[in-house]
Amino acid sequence: MGQLNTIVPEKEPERQYYFIELLKDEIKKKAEKKGGSLTYHIQTFGCQMNARDSEKLAGILEAAGFVHTDNEEADFVIYNTCSVRENANNRLYGHLGRMKVVKKNNPDMLIAICGCMMQEPDEIEKIKTKYKFIDIVFGTHNIFKFAELVHTKLNSEGMIIDIWKDTNQIVEDLPDVRKYTFKSGVNIMYGCNNFCSYCIVPYVRGRERSREPKDIIREVERFVKEGVKEVMLLGQNVNSYGKTLENPISFAELLKEVSKVEGLERIRFMTPHPKDLSDELIETMAVTPKVCHHIHLPLQSGSSRILKLMNRHYTKESYLELVKKIRKRMPDAALTTDIIVGFPGETEEDFNDTMDVVREAEFDSAYTFIYSKREGTPAASMTEQIPEEVTKERFDRLLKQVGESSKKRCGLDVGKTLKVLVEEVNQNHEGLLTGRLENNTLVHFKGNSSLVGTICDVKLNESKGFYYIGELV
Repeated sequence: MGQLNTIVPEKEPERQYYFIELLKDEIKKKAEKKGGSLTYHIQTFGCQMNARDSEKLAGILEAAGFVHTDNEEADFVIYNTCSVRENANNRLYGHLGRMKVVKKNNPDMLIAICGCMMQEPDEIEKIKTKYKFIDIVFGTHNIFKFAELVHTKLNSEGMIIDIWKDTNQIVEDLPDVRKYTFKSGVNIMYGCNNFCSYCIVPYVRGRERSREPKDIIREVERFVKEGVKEVMLLGQNVNSYGKTLENPISFAELLKEVSKVEGLERIRFMTPHPKDLSDELIETMAVTPKVCHHIHLPLQSGSSRILKLMNRHYTKESYLELVKKIRKRMPDAALTTDIIVGFPGETEEDFNDTMDVVREAEFDSAYTFIYSKREGTPAASMTEQIPEEVTKERFDRLLKQVGESSKKRCGLDVGKTLKVLVEEVNQNHEGLLTGRLENNTLVHFKGNSSLVGTICDVKLNESKGFYYIGELV
């Protein structure tokens, strides 16, 4: 330990492992003083990338000696924030309002806030002035520094704030604690260069930067050795993967390389962008057995005029042409999407264009959103904001149409026996298990909990619109 205390590595991730070792001693002493293990609780808001970041935070804490709890009154509480919609911000402040009392009753507890919301300067100021009981604040670019930040806090007074505006650095190979033993997200790139006019992500996640293929493959191989059967390759726009590398490689080529990992059974990805989803990618999906036939292809609007205002770089016609290509090459593929209702300036004609696309594309399911103004984006300052009652009425019509399309698509496989990755014991119906088909559709069927994490043959007896009821074969 003498050398450990005097020589701090400069290189990552060795530097963070150094601080994890220091934390082990500090946490052990605190646990002895408490008379029991120190607990941690992570509250995650937002997307799959945030969820994956939280798994890394959990890994670092457990390596240092903390024990997980579902109780928000833990010894260490971390809020991993999202900033895509304003209600995510409001939810955080609701939690912090309650935690102020908890912290007052337990001054030794630690509270940290990280993630996308912490990349917004106004939110940092709010935290500094109104929530002075927070211990650590950091953003999206330096999640890997978590152990170092915790060590710094334990050895200093006041709030620790460490926000990076941007970075070219990618640091992986740190401990993680995955939610599932049989499936995992794998970050293949960070950041976004698209600057959709309604979206805050490029401002909080920074410019696009890709991981080296060999590092991705090594991580997937490690996961498979640990029992993972399915990986989801994650990026804000996976179609842009590889463009920033010294030796550029396309996303389709990466899929081929990942599919060569022995023991891996399924590959998913999230999220492609319609403007640059290539014929090469469609063909690779069609001919590579491990790649699941499911594409989440955000539409956002069916109006070419609104799409231009959104800075999406495709039209209603080009989107539908892309859908035709996908359906022709992979008739069994599930197509899901995101749609925003009530974008500034949206007319009834624009909304009808969206309904046209929903009817023609026949999405398997859709995540539908009422437009949420995000300060700091171009759309927030647009003058023609749509009245709430107009947006709500359109939203209800859209939901009905999406439901009709989903019901039609989901019913296509009734009577077939297909492979299902069993994910969990159904919480609502005793004796049922819940899993997913290759195309991501949910299936509920009777079975023993020992089947969780395995891939089973299930006969699909009945469609319920968004999911199937089946029986084990």
